[in-house]
Parts: sequence; C-alpha cells; structure tokens
Amino acid sequence: MHSATSGRTSVSTPNVLDELEWRGLVAHSTDPAELRDALGAGSVRFYVGFDPTAPSLHMGNLVQLVTARRLQDAGHTPYILVGGATGMIGDPKDSGERTLNSLDTVKDWTDRVRRQVSGFVSFDGDNAATVVNNYDWTASMSVIDFLRDIGKHFPVNRMLARDTVKRRLESGISYTEFSYVLLQSMDFLSLHNEHGVTLQFGGSDQWGNITGGAELVRRAANGHAHAFATPLVTKADGTKYGKTEGGALWLDPEMMSPYAFHQFWLNVEDEKVIEMLRIFTFLSREEIEDLEAQTAEKPFLRAAQKRLADEVTTLVHGAAETDQAKAAAAALFGGGDLHALSASTLAAALSGAGTVSAKPDDLPSVVDLFVEAGLAKSKGEARRTVSEGGAYLNNTRIEDPELVPTEADLLGGAWLVLRRGKKNFAGVQVG
Repeated sequence: MHSATSGRTSVSTPNVLDELEWRGLVAHSTDPAELRDALGAGSVRFYVGFDPTAPSLHMGNLVQLVTARRLQDAGHTPYILVGGATGMIGDPKDSGERTLNSLDTVKDWTDRVRRQVSGFVSFDGDNAATVVNNYDWTASMSVIDFLRDIGKHFPVNRMLARDTVKRRLESGISYTEFSYVLLQSMDFLSLHNEHGVTLQFGGSDQWGNITGGAELVRRAANGHAHAFATPLVTKADGTKYGKTEGGALWLDPEMMSPYAFHQFWLNVEDEKVIEMLRIFTFLSREEIEDLEAQTAEKPFLRAAQKRLADEVTTLVHGAAETDQAKAAAAALFGGGDLHALSASTLAAALSGAGTVSAKPDDLPSVVDLFVEAGLAKSKGEARRTVSEGGAYLNNTRIEDPELVPTEADLLGGAWLVLRRGKKNFAGVQVG
C-alpha cells in the first residue's frame, strides 16, 4: 500500500463540505448548515469504519479512504475503525444470512485491513490519525451491560422500519444480524465518549447504521453528533461499479494485480470518467475541468481515463507499479521493451490475454505455438501470417516459420509473448 504524504496542515478549511459536495461525495447528511459550521469551526474528530468481511478492501472502501484523507488534509482528525467485532457478525445483506467467519479468519483479515487503511492517512502532525479496533471495547462487555446500556435506546419498531430489515422479514433474518445496528452505533458512542469524536461518515448503504449511532450519542451521552454518507458509485447503466470479470476491484495487489487495476480505470466509460476523477483523485477543480473539455473535444485520446488510471494506481500501489503497468501495456502492443518488465507484471498482463503452457525441454515451433495460443486457426494460417510479416515473438518479427524458441528467449525466466498484427497477443508460460 502506498503511504500517504506526511506533514498535513492542521488549519481547518471552512468550505471542505462544499468541496466534498462538488466532488459528489455527499449523498445524505445530518443538518447541512450545522455540519458546515462544525467543519469550519476547528479540527473535528471524525471516524469511518471498515469491517473485515474479506481479506482485502475494495473500490467501494476506497471512496471512504480518499474522503477521510480529504477531511484530514482540511485539518480534521481521523479515527479509522477496523471492525474486529462487527466483522464477526456482518451487516445484514438484502437477501440471505451472511456466513459467520471464524475468529482466526476475522483476526487475520482485521490485520490485513488495518495495514491497508494505514496507507491513506497521515500519523504525523496536530491532526494525526488513529486506527482503532472495535473488538477492544466490545469483547469484554457483558450481555447484561449491552442490553441495559445500548439496547435500551433502540425502539424495536424503528429497527423494523429499516429498509434492509423490511426486505428480510419475509425470508427471515436472525437476531444476530438484526442486532448489527446496535454494535455499529455503540462504536460511535464509544469513540465519542473516549476520544471526543463528533462526526461519522460511510457509504450510503450504511446510512441507517450511521444515523443510529448519531441518535445513540444523543440519547445515551446527551451529545451532538454529525454524519454524512457518500453515494454508491455506479456504471452509466446504473449497475454497481467495482465488479470486474475476475470479481471485486480489490486493493490488495495479491488479489488484483496493479496492471489489472490500472487497466480497469483506463477502461472507464466516457460518461463516468469525470465523476470518477472527482471522487477518486486529488486533482484540482481546474485540472478536472480541463480533462472534461479534452474528453468532450477529443474523446478518442482518452486523456481523462489515462490520468485517472495513473492517479488512482499511484495512490493505491505507488508510482513504480504505475510505471510498470504502463510499460507492460505499451510493450505488449509493440511499443516498449518486454525485457524491462518484472515477472509478476508480465504474468499479470498476460493472464488477461490468455496463456498456454509448454515444457522447457520440448518447445514447439512458433507456428505450433500460434495455433495452440489461438492466434491462428491452422498451421497454414500461421505460416501465412509469418510470411506476410505479421507474426512476432517478444516484439521481434518472426522471419522463419520453423523457428523454435530457446531458453534465451524467455522473459522473466518463464514467458514468451506471441503477437499477431498490432492488437492480438498471447502468452506462453514455459516451465
């Protein structure tokens, strides 16, 4: 995870809410005037939570992480909560009960998520971030204390009125998931009482839980709490963003390579790219408006997508991985040096194109490899491609159809790259 820049300002910016609204990051909020006044009056202590329901955070979580960083950059103080306790339960889904993970699994995922979130905020300066785990104040609480101190403040009729609960009542919902809102609300109360936290934000799908926490702060501590929710990021057709052919858009490079991550952002639709630039990058309004004009005038250049991909990949994985991803894309299409790529980047880039395997001591000819890799339908077609000058091995034009690659041709000690024409390529993994 790429580390955030240290030495952030501790001077509050009065119009940070206006900035968030311009970027499309406020779907719901408590009283907007009060929230704006609070954010303009000094350094507000705020929190955002992440449940370890998977080994990695994903694109939806990234919205919250960049929002936390924007608030910290404006002088406010982050408390990043990792849900070691709430992750044991799971927020109710629209359909079906969640599978309860073991304590060891949740602990492992909690540690992973803690490391990921730590790369997006600064732990230096007057408004240094703090990472907390709600397991620390939940695990030792007795059932009696939980029911008396927390449950007493939640009218069942209001809990039944929550959208997710209403959708689940007919098919069934366990008391465990029904009670999730109490656990998350207790987080806000605990952070308010112990750390003076007065603002919570999260995704719009969490709005019921977020307002439940603000209400609990009012009822149990006679405190005043603020809240807002970010919108769900969707594709132009309204369906969920953040899913790829391989699954979720994970932030962990072991679960989604930086190359595939960069490619995802590079392929964002024209209709959505400016929205994505506002939400996920730290480019100024002027820079984004300039990219918007370029997209309108010359969409085929994909200037906005290229900048989006570079900015977000650098934010999550660092500049070196961004450079490798760009070099890999260029090299695969004949515009760069394949030998300069790391083995992991090469493997990630070729996995999306399709690969075949070969034994190092029994490598077939390039004609056979072209057929096996699906770049030609027959040996005759492969030979014609060679004779017409359209066949390449590791970006070098193939002159001899009977050429048999050798160990010296292997990239990263294990790969051959075949290309037909300018755009069709495949990988051969040798080993």
